[in-house]
Amino acid sequence: MRLLDKLQILADSAKYDVSCSSSGSNRANKKGQLGNAAIAGICHSWSDDGRCISLLKVLFSNCCIYDCKYCVNRISNDIRRASFTPDELCALTIEFYRRNYIEGLFLSSAVIKSPDYTMELMIETLRKLRYEHKFNGYIHIKSIPGADLSLVYQAGLLADRMSVNIELPSIQGLKLLAPQKDHQSIIRPMSYLKEQIQGSSELTIYKKRQMFVPAGQTTQLIVGATKDSDLTILNLTQNLYDRYKLKRVYYSAYVPVNADSNLPAITTSPPLLREHRIYQADWLLRFYGFRAEELLDESHSNFDIRVDPKCDWALRNLDKFPVEINKAPPEMLMRVPGIGYKMAEKIVRARRIAPLSYEDLKRMRVVLKRARYFITCQGKYYGGIDIDTEDLYPVLSEEKPPKGIPGQIFMFGSTG
Repeated sequence: MRLLDKLQILADSAKYDVSCSSSGSNRANKKGQLGNAAIAGICHSWSDDGRCISLLKVLFSNCCIYDCKYCVNRISNDIRRASFTPDELCALTIEFYRRNYIEGLFLSSAVIKSPDYTMELMIETLRKLRYEHKFNGYIHIKSIPGADLSLVYQAGLLADRMSVNIELPSIQGLKLLAPQKDHQSIIRPMSYLKEQIQGSSELTIYKKRQMFVPAGQTTQLIVGATKDSDLTILNLTQNLYDRYKLKRVYYSAYVPVNADSNLPAITTSPPLLREHRIYQADWLLRFYGFRAEELLDESHSNFDIRVDPKCDWALRNLDKFPVEINKAPPEMLMRVPGIGYKMAEKIVRARRIAPLSYEDLKRMRVVLKRARYFITCQGKYYGGIDIDTEDLYPVLSEEKPPKGIPGQIFMFGSTG
């Protein structure tokens, strides 16, 4: 098979994995080496739905021994199969980099023969890139569940970021749709990576920092393949951030590529709006001080798709509003719909000089379309309507889905 044909097959097979990002590493350029993965050294290019497209994103192979019901590469599917050799993938990466097509590599794979065998091939590829081709650019590798931890360690010394994809948000869902995978085989390497990353941040006896997954670890969850609620997904996300110090949890709207009685009925489009809402909630967990149990509970286990999670929370906690813009603490300002964490900092700095008026907030470009219903300025309320859910909900709800949430882009055009 021609190398270009392999590339087309394996790049297309990789499009369902969204757990890639090209930021956070500080692998600086060195004399005699190719590439630069310093924090400011990666050129980012993003599709409209937030996916990074500056990396060569491919599978090493789509020849899988597993039969996961949701996966296009499952062994029972009749699709074109291909596998790279380490030398082929190295050549592609270097040539694409020289032509300025990419700034790094995101490498995943189906499971060939066994998890250990697959990891060994991927590690061999990374070794050749780093030591034979002197490639010092950004590399993100996906760990294969079930692989020996010694192999995970070897990969971590060569990669900038590593992902261990959970895929499904509950053990029950994993048993139903991917019975050959074991929950512990996913959690164990996560815990191991956390320990190794923490250890590598300490000075060694050689008086230098050990480069072990310097950009941290990530994971991916599929949204909509099982009946798990948004509450289940968000609680798992909170636990992953708390226990394993993940850099990011990525979410992928379920794309129906297989027909199976255990899968949801095939619809006209994946649940992209639901994915969008969960990403917004994830942002609140990471930057706004929210906890999963504040955003959702058993009586409210799924996000309202017509309002963003922050507005949803505010509408269910109207007793905390309105807040005085000149007196509210920063953590409460960040909970006001329309005020982000950067704007909250800006407001706190400005009000130290003089009390802020409603006109001042306009000049500061606060999103008053939403914020005015939840604040007062020097004791005056500018919302114009009573603060109650019945009045506010129609004003704050979105009648149409947010724009700019298309599907995954394709490197080689439409696939039909």
